[in-house]
Amino acid sequence: MIRVHIVPATDETNGVWRVATLLAKEDGGRVVCPDCGVRGLKDAVSGVDEVWVHGMWLPREWAACLMALRGGKRLVRMTHGSLSPVYLAQQGKWKKRLAGIVERRLLRRADAVVATCEAEAEWIRAYEPRVKRVEVTDVKRFFNLPDEDGPAAALPPVRSPLRALYLGRRHPLKGVDLLEEAAKGMRDVELRIETDVSGAEKEKAFEWCDVVVAPTLSENFGLVIAEALERGKRVVATDGAPAWAPREGAAAYGGRLVYLRGFVGETRAERVAALNGALKAILR
Repeated sequence: MIRVHIVPATDETNGVWRVATLLAKEDGGRVVCPDCGVRGLKDAVSGVDEVWVHGMWLPREWAACLMALRGGKRLVRMTHGSLSPVYLAQQGKWKKRLAGIVERRLLRRADAVVATCEAEAEWIRAYEPRVKRVEVTDVKRFFNLPDEDGPAAALPPVRSPLRALYLGRRHPLKGVDLLEEAAKGMRDVELRIETDVSGAEKEKAFEWCDVVVAPTLSENFGLVIAEALERGKRVVATDGAPAWAPREGAAAYGGRLVYLRGFVGETRAERVAALNGALKAILR
């Protein structure tokens, strides 16, 4: 089966593009951005059997869906966290009402809608119960991760001050401000925020840190969590990234992952305190 993956942007720091690239490398498809224009989209869709449209809410993504449907192609949508209740609650009336009419119709017409974890699959079904088929793909398979259920491993000692790294966008749902507040005044913690790095620059940031903190309120997967664990780093994550919820009784990737349950439902002060406590626990 010949596939094409339609993405909203081609940028190494864009998680949607990176996941699509990993999938395309595995299935032999190619990645195309709608910036190529209508003619470019038509060319991308022609000659393939299956069209994956990554992301939601943009008219150019709707155009890609319609081209696939009119061309008799198998249409697969991948929502990439766009239907998280926290994300939806933040959106304005236009997106939730007018754009929602279009999105629900296209979700119903898709042959499959793909999620990266069971929690995201539930978000999809809650948003549009009439979706034909919801599939879960395990993006973790693309990374060389420690055994999720294996015994706790010996962890490298932390430095003083503890070097904590945030790697990602500055967006209200990413919780960067919460982390900055949690680390403020902690003399034994040095916090570094990197919002637009890739390649060698990103590797240097990983080498620098003792712990990577992902204080997100809404995430379907969280590539930075996978990248940090793959490099043997400690990670603090929240239940805003449900793909990383440890199984009951598991050592959580050899004890490297600190997962803050209940984080999303807490008040701002409680979230700050939870992050502060997680950093102090690592120092101990």
